Amino acid sequence: MKFAFLMGTAGSGKSTLVLSLSERISSPEVSVATLNLDPGVRWLPYSPDVDIRDYVDYDKLVEDYKLGPNGALIASVDASVNHIQEMKGEMERIGADYVLVDTPGQMELFAYRSAGRGIARSLSDGNYCTVFLADSIFLNRPSDFVSVLLLSCSVQARFYAPQINCISKCDLLTRELYERGRLWIEDPEYLKDDFLSEQVDLQIEFSERVLDALIEMGVLGEFIFTSSDTGEGLDDLYAQIQRIHSGGEDQ
Repeated sequence: MKFAFLMGTAGSGKSTLVLSLSERISSPEVSVATLNLDPGVRWLPYSPDVDIRDYVDYDKLVEDYKLGPNGALIASVDASVNHIQEMKGEMERIGADYVLVDTPGQMELFAYRSAGRGIARSLSDGNYCTVFLADSIFLNRPSDFVSVLLLSCSVQARFYAPQINCISKCDLLTRELYERGRLWIEDPEYLKDDFLSEQVDLQIEFSERVLDALIEMGVLGEFIFTSSDTGEGLDDLYAQIQRIHSGGEDQ
């Protein structure tokens, strides 16, 4: 089984992309399973094949330990570690070629806690990649986009796994913002000019050094524009997942 863990900021469209990508990949030759790891989610646009909510009761944790919403989510994610083997057993019985994993809506609860990385490695036996979603709203200003580039790098640093970066909901962008975003990704100097023109004098030197480091790391060239509604970019995303797991072909 080949795992892809979808991560991104709240509202970036992870669950919708799990649905649309699973539908795009599924065929008589390729089987896909979905795994929900968000114990606090109330509704999903798909019916997960394996669901952490079958093992961890978010509402019961709130009641038993008198926790607030964030505290209960943290406790729920940490409690998920105790059910890795049950979930893994379910996945093995399904035996899908690909497993798309929907992570908690609040990215920091999964990405920046040791439980998240441990769950990813144990469930997949290390055979996984991460898909980082940046909401298209982050293309409104160059500083917003640079901020999400930093988030993307921090996720990759946490998981030590091959990562695919995506701009989600690209169908909601105006033509001007869409084309400008493409230019930022294809021409780092264009982004740098726009970014530095937005900064005040005291921030210019620091901002330039941060952006230069990101450009040197090659982060910009890896973003795929995707839309769960129109299907844009889904084939490219699937091709990248194939490349990571199988050298570009399904085995």
